[in-house]
Amino acid sequence: MNLWTVFFTGLFTGGLTCLAVQGGLLAATLAQREEQRLESETKKTGNALPILFFLGAKLIAYTILGFLLGGLGSVFQLSLTASIIMQFAVIIFMFGTAGNLLNLHPIFRYFVIQPPRFLTRLVRDQSKSNDFFAPALLGAFTVFIPCGTTQAMMALAIASGKPILGALILFIFILGTSPIFFILGYFTTKLGDAMHQRFVRIAAYAIILIALFNLDGALALSGSPFTFKGTFTDVYCTISWCDNSIAYAASGQAAGATTQEATINIESSGYNPAQLAIKAGSQVTLKLVNTGGGGCTSAFTIPSLGIRKIVPIGSSDTVTFTAPNEPGGELAFMCSMGMFRGKLKLV
Repeated sequence: MNLWTVFFTGLFTGGLTCLAVQGGLLAATLAQREEQRLESETKKTGNALPILFFLGAKLIAYTILGFLLGGLGSVFQLSLTASIIMQFAVIIFMFGTAGNLLNLHPIFRYFVIQPPRFLTRLVRDQSKSNDFFAPALLGAFTVFIPCGTTQAMMALAIASGKPILGALILFIFILGTSPIFFILGYFTTKLGDAMHQRFVRIAAYAIILIALFNLDGALALSGSPFTFKGTFTDVYCTISWCDNSIAYAASGQAAGATTQEATINIESSGYNPAQLAIKAGSQVTLKLVNTGGGGCTSAFTIPSLGIRKIVPIGSSDTVTFTAPNEPGGELAFMCSMGMFRGKLKLV
């Protein structure tokens, strides 16, 4: 990838795929600000200022991360356990923010991010302090919850082996994602000016929907047997008809073979095939070929085995593991956000 490719990947792919989590954080802090602000404060600070602080802090944080990764020069990624913990933390924050906006209980006021007292003393105008502190903090916080496309860019920064080039790669990529985040944030504040108190409730319900969407993915990543998507599919298949046929990964191998190989294509719409059968107790090798999965699909994950492999567009890689010994079970595989899923059936 050259730097122009990195920029357009951020512009057309990165911004959209990261909106689910990082866009929720931006909407949350803007909603808090809109709920608390006074009309006079808006005239002084403007609608774009908190958005710019969010994007500016995010840009700085990722540039520093790219510098460190470029200097590291070896494979690095946030562990699966850490990713799950961070996702649940963000979900709790979103639900708490929505509860505060709807005034459900006084306890939810603790989810309002306030600047520390020493910073408040340094800044005379409390409203301006709030304007930059909460958005900037959350913008920097997004470095801990990278989406699949961002993880691919992080891997590219590592592969560069140069701190300056690594910083430049993530700087260009995040710069490319910024327009869609700015548009989201700006129209959010414009909606607040037009609808005033209605905006608060609309924002709260929107945050709840985003949080539920992320919760479903986090549950899938944690290996939970219950997910909203799985329950919906089970209900739908009960009242309708579903094709439950399984593609066999070792169809060309001799019966009783202990090593199995299969190819999974990573596409923009998910994984193909999304269902495979593998022999229980066998050594399994999955060849992952990314033909167009530019989002979180590029981070292939098997949560129960602690496996995650980042495969950028146009490349391929392999995953090798020993299948569990008990036939009849299933191994779920999915993207790094739990959005796109598939399963390996043990036979």
